[in-house]
Amino acid sequence: MSNPAVIDLLGVLAFGELVAFERTANDARFAPSVADKIALGRMAADEYLHFEAVSARIVELGADPIVAMEPFVEPLTQFHNTMQSKDWLEGLLKAYVGDGITADFYREISVYLDTQTAALVNEVLGDIGIAQFAVDHIKSAIADDAKVAGRLALFGRRLMGEMISQASLVANTRPALAGLFVNPPEGVVADLDSISTLVSRLTVEHSRRMDALGLAA
Repeated sequence: MSNPAVIDLLGVLAFGELVAFERTANDARFAPSVADKIALGRMAADEYLHFEAVSARIVELGADPIVAMEPFVEPLTQFHNTMQSKDWLEGLLKAYVGDGITADFYREISVYLDTQTAALVNEVLGDIGIAQFAVDHIKSAIADDAKVAGRLALFGRRLMGEMISQASLVANTRPALAGLFVNPPEGVVADLDSISTLVSRLTVEHSRRMDALGLAA
């Protein structure tokens, strides 16, 4: 029988990729140029392919992707409803910051997974171009209007806070997933002594991304 923690992890990753597909496709509606619409459309297609790949792995492990995703639908939907972007730039920042934090989390936890699943997770986290796309457009917007920076910095801080809050909620309600940190699989030498250590690392990386934009974290 598959490790429930691994199924949980793949379930939240699958639903996250599905939501990323929807969000990126929606952001394309507000893109200021046809070229930007095309770029975001391609990225949305990549996100959906990632969703399909993770779902296929869940099936290989003997579980139902829909069932695996179900526990995470409410908390992730609540997060996205709470942190709805008001415009094109906030949507880009949400993709850049949110996807970055998510990717950092999965990279940290991938060492706790079997080789095949870890390889898939890292493949799904591969760069599809959204980070540089967001950085270029956000920095250009700030150069045109410096007042944009303050609003985006505030939104970025709210994103980080909400994501940590939702991650803690998920961990508390899915003990098998949280247990990966304290009871790693045989042969895995873990360097995370607690979820708080992970949060500290994620915060450092968040600050680095905000610095790249010239925004206060």
